[in-house]
Amino acid sequence: MKLTFLGTGTSMGVPVIACNCSVCKSTDSHDKRLRTSALVETDAGENILIDIGPDFREQMLREGVVHLEGILITHAHRDHVAGLDDIRSFNYVQNRKMDLYCNKEARVTIERDYHYIFDYHQFPGLPEANIHELTGDERFGLGSVEVVAIKAMHKDLPVLGYRIGKLGYVTDANRIESEERAKLEGVEVLVINALRKTKHFSHFCLPEALEVIEKVAPRRAFLTHLSHEMGLHADVSKELPPYVQIAYDGLKVEI
Repeated sequence: MKLTFLGTGTSMGVPVIACNCSVCKSTDSHDKRLRTSALVETDAGENILIDIGPDFREQMLREGVVHLEGILITHAHRDHVAGLDDIRSFNYVQNRKMDLYCNKEARVTIERDYHYIFDYHQFPGLPEANIHELTGDERFGLGSVEVVAIKAMHKDLPVLGYRIGKLGYVTDANRIESEERAKLEGVEVLVINALRKTKHFSHFCLPEALEVIEKVAPRRAFLTHLSHEMGLHADVSKELPPYVQIAYDGLKVEI
């Protein structure tokens, strides 16, 4: 498989509007971060999207994506679902509804905020989707691969991570119970959120993310959902273990 980091920033992205910090003023392309999303390309050439934030259109055009088999949604905060309206282009090209996978909490929010996607369509051109509610205990097929749902907590909000083959992906979490973390055992690549170096009420900070990585013991790990408070990409990279890397927009990883 191939993993492409479409975006690696927080809800405000990096640079942050009106911020004059050294990270936001950096000229290093590694410090330019769209909202967090990732694309998985299977060996069979299928494309699976993880999260569909407000930068979805730009990300799809940048990577030249022309088909999507489905979208795995971690949770329904705007920086992870605000691009849903733009699935209409794929509806038209693929001549079918888009399959969305999420937990109950995300389904309720999506069906409320994007009700027109699921309502009776009185005229053509509106986006269309099938929403598949997950409990977090599933193993299900998506295209040619098996997806394993992983339950985590984003403060008080239940969120989902996903395992696809040898890839584990968890974002916007600050707690994973041991039985859920066990689902990640044996992955070659682990992607996990690390908001900043100091503790945060709803996201893993850098030391917490590194602790999870150590317990899972992947061959390689990548940090995503980074805020400008983390520091410059070049500086933080020097502080990490050799098998841990800060992800950046456009990074491609073969798995």
